Amino acid sequence: MKPLLPALACIVLAACSAPEAGPRTGAPAPRFEAEYLDGSVRRFPDDYAGRPVILDFWAEWCRYCPDSMQRIDRARREHAATGIEVVAVNVGQDRAIAAAFIDRLGVGYSAVLDPAHTIAGRYGVRDLPVTFFIDPTGRIGGRIMGGGDDKALAAQLARILPDEARDRAR
Repeated sequence: MKPLLPALACIVLAACSAPEAGPRTGAPAPRFEAEYLDGSVRRFPDDYAGRPVILDFWAEWCRYCPDSMQRIDRARREHAATGIEVVAVNVGQDRAIAAAFIDRLGVGYSAVLDPAHTIAGRYGVRDLPVTFFIDPTGRIGGRIMGGGDDKALAAQLARILPDEARDRAR
């Protein structure tokens, strides 16, 4: 048993230090083009240049997505003066399911569709929800894996909002 302990320790350490999938903090946000629920098409990050963006990956079946999405909506309203945008990416579902879910939640933003998981793949999304925070220059400011909480959201917003709004986010 003793000879196996060092090998087991190496395996555990390697698993714990595995790199995150997807873009790293400070890297340019991967580009994509997607269709909104209303049929309009937007290019990311080009159509959002100069504005901070919350990029949220979700699905209707996701247990933690409703709370996360409502928390994001509150933050969007609170920091509206900064020009912050929310791009909610529905992963793997059709328009009817995604639209009904958005309506049921009552959030003040729409969603883009990612039926083939193409966008999710570019961002290394494996589980939902995952939220990326994109600064006004189009770079990744941070991310929250899982539902997060108000404190985690405020910390990530502080990384991408203009200076005067950062103090309010904390």
